[in-house]
Amino acid sequence: MVGMVVALAMAAGHANVASAQTVGGDQAATDPYAAPFQAYLQAFRGRALASGVSARTLDFVLPTLVYNPRVVALDQAQPGGSPTGPVGASPNFAPYRAKHVGADLIARGRSAYAAQRYTLQRVVQETGVPESVMVSIWGQETSYGGYTGNFDLANSLATLAYEGRRRPLFEGELIATLKLMDRGIPRSQLKGSWAGATGYPQFLPSVYLRVARDGDGDGKADIWTSPADALASIANYLDNAGWKAGEPWGVPAYVPATLNRSAIATRMTGPRCPRVHARHSRWLTMREWRALGVVQTGGPQVADDEQATLLEPDGAGATAYLTFGNYRAILDYNCSNFYALSVGLLADAVAN
Repeated sequence: MVGMVVALAMAAGHANVASAQTVGGDQAATDPYAAPFQAYLQAFRGRALASGVSARTLDFVLPTLVYNPRVVALDQAQPGGSPTGPVGASPNFAPYRAKHVGADLIARGRSAYAAQRYTLQRVVQETGVPESVMVSIWGQETSYGGYTGNFDLANSLATLAYEGRRRPLFEGELIATLKLMDRGIPRSQLKGSWAGATGYPQFLPSVYLRVARDGDGDGKADIWTSPADALASIANYLDNAGWKAGEPWGVPAYVPATLNRSAIATRMTGPRCPRVHARHSRWLTMREWRALGVVQTGGPQVADDEQATLLEPDGAGATAYLTFGNYRAILDYNCSNFYALSVGLLADAVAN
C-alpha cells in the first residue's frame, strides 16, 4: 500500500483529474488515436505494475492521460537527422558559441557561482567536479533556471511511448515518472521538455532516480526549485560518468596547415552517438601532438603524457581544441560536440 506521503502528493493534483477525464472522454469521440492510445495504456499498466509502480498511482494517473499530437510532431521535427547516421555536413560552431557562451550567460553564471559558493565548495570536495562546470551545465540547460519547460511529463512520455518509434526509451521514462509520484513528488511539479527532461538540470526521470542528490541538507533532492540540489545532482552525474578531479575538459590549440589529418583519424566507433565521436581524432599524448606541430594555446598546463583527441568543430583551418577524458563525461550528459564545447568554454569564462 502506498504511504501517506504519496496520498498527499496525489491530493495536490486531484482537482485536475475530473477535468482531465472529461477531456479524455471528449477526445475519444473525435480523435482517431484515442481508442488505440487507451488500449496501449491498458497493456502498459501491467508492465508498470511489474516494474514496481503502485496500483494507486496507476489508477490515479492513467485515466487522465491523452494523446498529444504536438509532442509527436516536435519529436519528428528534430533537426540533424539520425544521431547514429553517417558523418556529414554540420553547421558552424561559431554562431552556436556566440549564443551559448555570450556575455549575459557568463555574467549570470558568475553571479550564480558566487551565490552558491558554499554548496559548490562542499560538492567539489565530494566529487572533484569543478564549481564552474556545475554552474555551466545549469546555465546551458535552463539558463540558470529561467526556463525549465511546461509539458506534463506523464502525458508527453505516454504519447511518445505509444507512438512507438522509441518505445523502450519513453516507456521506461514513463515508468520512472510514475515512480517519482510514488515517492511523493506531485505531478504538478513534474513538468519539463516535450521529451521528458525536467528540473534545473533537465534530467530524464530515470536519471533523477539514479543520481539526484540533496545539496542543501533538507532531506530532499529538489532539482525543480533548489539550486543547491540541482548543482549537487549535476556533479553526481558527472562523477558517475567518470569525471577525474584536477584534469581539464580541454584546451584551445594551434594546428599547422601541414597536419596530415588522415594519419590521425580515429579507428574507433563509439557505442553511443558514433557520429559525434567520429569528429575527433585518435588519442595521442600531448607530447605526440607537439611533435606533429599541434600546440596548446591557452588553459591550464597539461602533462606531457596526458592523452587527448583533436577536435576541429568548423573543419581544418578554424578553431581547434584538444579534448581530454573529462570532455567525454560532458558528452555523456548530452552527446553533442557543440554542447560539450559550450559547457567547457562557459565554465572557463565563469571561473575566470
